[in-house]
Amino acid sequence: MTPRSGDLVLARIDRIGQHKGLETAQGRRVVLYEGDTIIVAYGARYAMNQFEAVVPGNLGPCHLVAAGGVAGDVLSAHQRMSRATAITPIGLVTDASGTPLNLRNYGIGPVRTSGRRPLTIAVLGSTMDAGKTTVTAQLIRGLTRAGWRVGAVKATGTASPRDVNQFRDAGARTVLDFSDLGVATTYQQPVDVVEALVSDLAAAASPGNDVVMLEVADGLLQQETAALIRSACFSNTVDGVLLAAGDPLCAMAGVSVLDTLGLPLLAVSGVLTSAPLAIREAGEAIRVPVIHTMALSDPGIADVLKLERQCQPRAVAA
Repeated sequence: MTPRSGDLVLARIDRIGQHKGLETAQGRRVVLYEGDTIIVAYGARYAMNQFEAVVPGNLGPCHLVAAGGVAGDVLSAHQRMSRATAITPIGLVTDASGTPLNLRNYGIGPVRTSGRRPLTIAVLGSTMDAGKTTVTAQLIRGLTRAGWRVGAVKATGTASPRDVNQFRDAGARTVLDFSDLGVATTYQQPVDVVEALVSDLAAAASPGNDVVMLEVADGLLQQETAALIRSACFSNTVDGVLLAAGDPLCAMAGVSVLDTLGLPLLAVSGVLTSAPLAIREAGEAIRVPVIHTMALSDPGIADVLKLERQCQPRAVAA
């Protein structure tokens, strides 16, 4: 039998490698031991600084490729990674009739809202580890301190409670990610599926909130991200964009890409703002403000970014 992305599998830990634990839904990391049996979901992974992995073509030995509980075949790895934790599937998890269980069976399903929608701000990154999650959490904190009601969404990537827990801790009232719609990972998902996930998650996080924050995983060149930001779905959903960048050159290149697409870039932040010289270099090279990540938590940030509540949907030509 060929497993599908999202299929649940019972597996045995054969060798502990890079991933030495599993994250629970509550955020606790459970320590793994060789010989343990675990239930995880098959999925692909795209992580430039960790692993590239795909859904295996059979139920043979494979790897634990993400601490959130994703099983796949590793194709490549960053040189700083230890070898992947090795697992052997025992069998697919099924219902009483023998039908394999898939995460899609447990998603909340499509959600639609009518009338006004909240202001929607996307956080994009020049690459992995550019500071997207921290930027998102700090802006959530700043808007919450200013009295805004915030919904937060991890729109793409590989499922993990760590990022969404940061959004919750920062004060977001509604917190969702793609796993709430039954998807373990968005890597190698068709573009129309990714677009539908973003649209449905934004809609589900909207009720009762003044703003919805959307974090989009990986970098602007990653295949699903590159297709998403070029889509009419994205431009019709998003009212503003923050770019997290690792250094001034990445910031300059990222701003150029977003300008070419006509996306409404508000500011640049992220890892580069750890260095005053990097802030100065980037500020001299790009047209938008470069804002220190921690400054995003200031309650005056809405005024700095010129944000207004209850934005009407923008008319954007496809």
